[in-house]
Amino acid sequence: MKKVASFIFLVFSIFISDFARSDVLKFENFFIDKTMRIDYFHSGDAQDEWVSLDKVYQQGIWAGSMHNLIYPFNNGHYFIKIYDAKSKSLIYSKGFNSYFGEYQTTDFAKKGIKRTFHETAIIPYPKEKICFTIEYRGKNNDLKPLFNTEINPNGIGIIKESLMNGVKVWEINKKGDPHKKVDLVFVGEGFRIEEQDKFRKTVERLCQIFFEHAPYNRFKESFNVYAVCKPSQESGTDEPGLGVFKNTSISSSFNSLGLSRYLLTEDNKSLRDIIAHVPYDTIAIVVNSKRYGGGGIYNFYSVFTTNEKFSEYLFLHEFGHSFGGLADEYYSSSVTYTDFYPKGIEPLEPNITALLDPENLKWKYLVTKGVKIPTPWGKEKLDKMGQGFSKDLHTLYNKINLLKNKNASKKKIEKLQDRVMLLSKKLRIKRKNFFKNNKYKDKVGAFEGAGYSPKGLFRPMLDCIMFSTRTTSYCKICEKAIERVIKYYSY
Repeated sequence: MKKVASFIFLVFSIFISDFARSDVLKFENFFIDKTMRIDYFHSGDAQDEWVSLDKVYQQGIWAGSMHNLIYPFNNGHYFIKIYDAKSKSLIYSKGFNSYFGEYQTTDFAKKGIKRTFHETAIIPYPKEKICFTIEYRGKNNDLKPLFNTEINPNGIGIIKESLMNGVKVWEINKKGDPHKKVDLVFVGEGFRIEEQDKFRKTVERLCQIFFEHAPYNRFKESFNVYAVCKPSQESGTDEPGLGVFKNTSISSSFNSLGLSRYLLTEDNKSLRDIIAHVPYDTIAIVVNSKRYGGGGIYNFYSVFTTNEKFSEYLFLHEFGHSFGGLADEYYSSSVTYTDFYPKGIEPLEPNITALLDPENLKWKYLVTKGVKIPTPWGKEKLDKMGQGFSKDLHTLYNKINLLKNKNASKKKIEKLQDRVMLLSKKLRIKRKNFFKNNKYKDKVGAFEGAGYSPKGLFRPMLDCIMFSTRTTSYCKICEKAIERVIKYYSY
């Protein structure tokens, strides 16, 4: 297996050479300017998985590049690979993660509970028969075959039906030929028909925020931005933990994979039917809810709430996952995953590392001169600070729950809630000062604590939108990774 560190370090030169190889692979020799949508079922548990074909569609024009057909990034737990059936040549590929892939890392899956998820592959429409292949990562991140089947694009089984009725489309930032742009589609979820104007204005606000942040602010001309919405019968989204269920267009829900703040949708078919109205490379689902929550899955979709004070952070953070292939850099928040990054294996994502080869750090070319690797950033001090406050907060929450169970007066409960707010504020101020006054602020190094693990995984900089809510800026390494993806779609 290629060393991931070497791949990342030389990614730009490899990226250019991949462009050159893709130019040799002429689009018109193998494809027409339409989209083949391949729907399939992905099933299994932690030990076993299998794929079965659902339906294949011919839909609108191809959104992706006509030059970059072979994916140059060694990222994603799965890979779609398309081979010309006659010549056996690889004519298209793309890496991605999936809802099922995340489910596999949960305790539910480890207990042998099998589940099925609906997924979609979007490829340029082939002229002749193809072999559609899905590969998955083995324990050492090597790609192994999972599924393959032959598809005849001229067969009678290809669905060419008209698109779903009742979907409203707005062009928010149309800059040109979809083949030479990143085509970003915002999808409205939980907006009733009388809230369509609210959705459009929300997307316009998000679009403005988007192009104010690096690296997107340098590439506004490289994006086509669309907003699409099929009105929901009810506002909001499901909140199973509160016994709240809403009838919405793509059936999004909190408590995904058992985590209260995790907000995803399993209704992939409805999602794909709605967004088929526009050409798209990347999907951002806008959920009409005041609660804090969201999720982002690489080359799958991002989802986030918009009526919350952290909506800017949520959008940019989750989009970093789905579009840039970035990992979470935090290590102290609760997650549903167990052993998401196996020990002794270098993560694929460009912004975290297991530091197995310190001399060849993934982002070696951007390390600040004089900064030690690993970087002694004061992690023990920060962790100790949090532990003291966490103990006091836990005690207060227990007291509040006890009072609620005893039907205590509202005044008594509010008094304790005020103490929680005060204590939380003190902790935020202490942490803010810790980062503000840290000698390694704005320096690039290798900071231990990343990828849901306090030990053994490292992030590039002290703070980043992928690490905390203190900032809505990407670190330098995350910026570079996103920039490479933008160029891949818009070259």
